Amino acid sequence: MPKNERQKAKLLYLARMLHERTDEDHALSMADILRILGEEYGIPAERKSIYSDLATLREFGMDIEMTAGRCPGYYVASRTLELTELKLLVDAVQSSKFITHKKSAELIRKLEGLTSTHEARKLSRQVFVAGRVKTMNESIYYTVDHLHRAMQENRTITFQYFSWNMKKEKVLRHGGKIYHVSPWALTWEDENYYLLAYDGEADAVKYFRVDKILRVNVTDQPRLGGEHFSDFDTAEFSKKVFGMYGGEEQLLVLRCRADLAGAILDQFGTDVRIQAGTDSFTVAVRVIVSPQFLGWIAAFGDGIVIESPTDVREKMQNLLKRAAAAYGE
Repeated sequence: MPKNERQKAKLLYLARMLHERTDEDHALSMADILRILGEEYGIPAERKSIYSDLATLREFGMDIEMTAGRCPGYYVASRTLELTELKLLVDAVQSSKFITHKKSAELIRKLEGLTSTHEARKLSRQVFVAGRVKTMNESIYYTVDHLHRAMQENRTITFQYFSWNMKKEKVLRHGGKIYHVSPWALTWEDENYYLLAYDGEADAVKYFRVDKILRVNVTDQPRLGGEHFSDFDTAEFSKKVFGMYGGEEQLLVLRCRADLAGAILDQFGTDVRIQAGTDSFTVAVRVIVSPQFLGWIAAFGDGIVIESPTDVREKMQNLLKRAAAAYGE
């Protein structure tokens, strides 16, 4: 690059230098800035021009501060995302089952690029968990992109759906059937990403694990079933569904031990009505009754008992009988 072209880029190199190499604990002196520009970027500069460039970067919006003392230094004092916020995002990426190990590493490297190299080292040590279960479906990112596009353009989608067998092989559901549904929402439940869609053939709302969707295609047909999602509330939905298993939504009355109030409020929210007794309480909740829900109840032993309706009590009794039979007398 010719000398004059280098000078034109000086402001950009200065911005990059401050972004990558400085933070509140690591400032660059004027001598450092001049040396790096000259030795590493081949751009000779004078102090006066750097003072002018710093003023321009501040006017542009970079929060550049100067340390006190006889030998002041310059550093980026604040960024779009602070270190504590980046740590939360890194933790979320590393913990997410639906993001593969490879993609997790790529995303974390990009997040590290949003702070100084000094603070980036703190991020790389933030949440390394060996052996954490992750999805094996690399195409999930393109799948999510297609799903968002279909919803934005009000189009239906087609795809195939798979499960794993004992040989760790993908097996297409229903012999490779092409599913044709109207996508309406994406939700995060039980550490997995789910698509909520309307199946016109079955006239029902269905849930699909996004990482088990293959070969998704956006059609030119308009979506159906919007009436099922006109007042859809993700938070309210999360209270009712367990493990994203389908089932009939019913109003249940639960009798609970007093010390389990926290478990009930954590699951169903603080707006439920609790009728307190001496050492127990009852609560009415709306739930999509599924094997996962019954398993959740069973985990509390005699701490939570389904009082009504009768048919759900019978389902619970049958589940417990089958479990007891599986373990023998």
